[in-house]
Amino acid sequence: MEREAAYTGLADWFEYLNDDCGYENWSQYLIAKLGAFPLRSGLDIGCGGGWFTRAFHRTGYAMTGLDISPEMLNFAVRRSRREGANIQYLQGDIARFKTSEKFDFATAINDCVNYIPKEKLKKAFGNVRSALNKKGIFLFDISSPRKFREKIANTVCADDREDVTYLSFNSLEGEKAVMDVTLFVRRRDGAFERRDERHIQYIYEEAEIVVFERSGFVSYANCGLPYYIGGVITDKEELTLQTPESFWQRFRVAMRVRLEVTSI
Repeated sequence: MEREAAYTGLADWFEYLNDDCGYENWSQYLIAKLGAFPLRSGLDIGCGGGWFTRAFHRTGYAMTGLDISPEMLNFAVRRSRREGANIQYLQGDIARFKTSEKFDFATAINDCVNYIPKEKLKKAFGNVRSALNKKGIFLFDISSPRKFREKIANTVCADDREDVTYLSFNSLEGEKAVMDVTLFVRRRDGAFERRDERHIQYIYEEAEIVVFERSGFVSYANCGLPYYIGGVITDKEELTLQTPESFWQRFRVAMRVRLEVTSI
């Protein structure tokens, strides 16, 4: 099945379906954090439909919203115009974002960072730093590994309402969470239109450890070597206590075997 990009169909329904997420209290918490600093202008990264962007604007900040989804930005522009909010919205990927304008603070709220692939994270954070004035503030959240592994993995989420039904089929593929979203949206003629899209979020550990080992072995039983030499243990695989795969599953340490580090 061919699926659309994330938020292609969900954009117009996202705020509606998240009306129980406590955005008002959440925004007040963030505003209180920002209020501890002398700030005037902000960049809301991954602004989506602009809920938090508008909340920051109402507080008095000069806001710019940035998002990769044109559908989300269209919703944000419409909603901001309805409120009479003068907010600039830009389409772009923070991992590629360049701007001559500088901001006093940047935010990335509601899992935005988890949508950034790991190989692009350093570049993305560097671009945030480049977009900030000296002593600028970067305020972001991130979903924990526990949330993905214990609460999301291998689950189905559903929200059935009069005019839209939301289904999300969730699974883990290594260190990323795949959420296949299906929407059934009521049309004016009463029939329902189906939309399918895929969301991918990446799991970030508090610390990520990579070990390089020149041999092909992660660990082995030294005390078992005399028994192997003496023929008591005949299969040398019995001396291997851990494999790169089992080491990752148990300790969340990435093992790179048959590689040698010659300089740092």
